Amino acid sequence: MELRYRATVEYDGSDFLGFQYQARGRTVQGEIEKAIEKVTQQRVRIVGAGRTDAGVHALGQVIAFNVVWRHSAQDLQRALNAVLPMDVALRDCRVVPFDFHPRYDALWRQYRYVIWNEAVRSPLWQRYAYHVSEPLDVAAMQEASQYLIGSHDFAAFGKAPQGSNTVRKVLQAEWMVEGKCLIFEITADAFLRHMVRRIVGTLLQIGRGQRAPEEIALLVQGKAGRFPAPLAPAQGLCLVKIGYAE
Repeated sequence: MELRYRATVEYDGSDFLGFQYQARGRTVQGEIEKAIEKVTQQRVRIVGAGRTDAGVHALGQVIAFNVVWRHSAQDLQRALNAVLPMDVALRDCRVVPFDFHPRYDALWRQYRYVIWNEAVRSPLWQRYAYHVSEPLDVAAMQEASQYLIGSHDFAAFGKAPQGSNTVRKVLQAEWMVEGKCLIFEITADAFLRHMVRRIVGTLLQIGRGQRAPEEIALLVQGKAGRFPAPLAPAQGLCLVKIGYAE
């Protein structure tokens, strides 16, 4: 009997062209679908909660797929992990109702961006953090982040993946310092394409003294132009967790 399965996926995005399947090139979706076919002899199309870009990582991407499997969901998880490449793993797997949708049922999503803030680059961090050699004003970056919280039009920071609605509700936006790492965490009901990386790019300008923290307030009011800063590099970004009703 065919069932619907939900799984949480962790991956190192460094060597992928992104999550979403592409006809040419290595993708997370493509690798998972190949693993499912190898384990079950069934060709299926998985659905993901979000389409992370090339180089972006995930701790908590959520997928769903339908397949005929006569053993437990835990057995399916173990079998898939045994054939998946080393940079992808299913953290969990369980049966869900057929109407579960990873994207449309999500209530919130949390991303993390890591900056290695030291004069000397770190070979061990280079795949997972953006190296910024000069000192940054973290207090100013934290002050600016507070203007992001609430429902605003974030058109200055990205494009809607579908339709034209660019209003999003940010629930949390804060900086933390852990040794040489500066960590930005942001949680929202949904995100625009490239929204987090453009926000980080703008906050870095503030940290360097190139902009005032108050300019973030103008940006979310549509008063300071579109795409105010370059994209922060992909390797510092990670999809941490997605929240659902249960």
